[in-house]
Amino acid sequence: MNGLELFPGPVLGIETSCDETSAAWLEGSSVRTNIVSSQVELHKRWGGVVPEAAARAHVEAIVPVLAEALGEHRPEAVAVTNRPGLIGALSVGVSAAKALALAWDVPWIGVHHLEGHILSPFLGEAKPLPFPHLCLVASGGHTELVWVAGLGDYRIIAETLDDAAGEALDKGARLLGMGYPGGKAVQDAALGGDPDRYRLPRGVAKDPTKFSFSGLKTAVMRLVEREGARLRVADAAASLQAAVVDSLTDKAMAALDETGSGAFTLVGGVAANLRLRERLAQECARRGARFKVPDLSFCTDNAAMIALAGSARLALGERSGWELDCFANAPLPGLGG
Repeated sequence: MNGLELFPGPVLGIETSCDETSAAWLEGSSVRTNIVSSQVELHKRWGGVVPEAAARAHVEAIVPVLAEALGEHRPEAVAVTNRPGLIGALSVGVSAAKALALAWDVPWIGVHHLEGHILSPFLGEAKPLPFPHLCLVASGGHTELVWVAGLGDYRIIAETLDDAAGEALDKGARLLGMGYPGGKAVQDAALGGDPDRYRLPRGVAKDPTKFSFSGLKTAVMRLVEREGARLRVADAAASLQAAVVDSLTDKAMAALDETGSGAFTLVGGVAANLRLRERLAQECARRGARFKVPDLSFCTDNAAMIALAGSARLALGERSGWELDCFANAPLPGLGG
């Protein structure tokens, strides 16, 4: 791997930052197991994640998920998400990681959730991904363009002024009467729709350093109110998806042109959107830049990416102490955190 040294032994990763309970067994960059217990059905009744319910579900799922991921194996290190995320959810994973590291007498490390996403394109990568490169982080809680110069060496080039791209898709789906999670519902409905039927805003067009999606949510709400029973839901979904994809792609490619990067990565839950993957791949190809996006199973929250980020940190000699805490918000390492 190019520039990313990893811990020499197998690493157990644990991820419980939101509504997925996940554990993974990693050897180098190779994923041996990556078990994810989703809470989608639980939270569907409320149309979004309820923190208290998420924490209780993590408590119920953590032991069987760990057992399935580990089998008869015993890792030589443990990595766990401890920031940012829902405090109650994070504490379940951190408590489990502490107990296992203590019982096995192995080193352990707390991992920043977004660093896990940023490094996820390295998972199982046979062809080395170069540093530096440009990364678009797009999820329900984050939308940033990050210059990745190396492990822990990050610079935010563009970020959202308000809502994240994934949140716009989720809220838009709810306004259109679709299911949860919204991103997948919008993508499915958009397949049969006309993306040009309803013109929706693309955010802050003149500022390449800022995304904005709050106006998009408002526009969808007004569209639903204005059209009423005349609304063509498939066309509205396609128009919503096009607005998000255009906004992300336009600013990402402007940044790629500005930096002259030869490689571009897409990570986070919104990276599972097939239209976004297709557009970015096309635009990167036009510029002669390498495009890399994780497998679909590694776009949403998962423990494999946490194990990888932890492995890279452990290889530097970093370790967490028993006083490690959980944090709802935290800057990326290298940005003052």
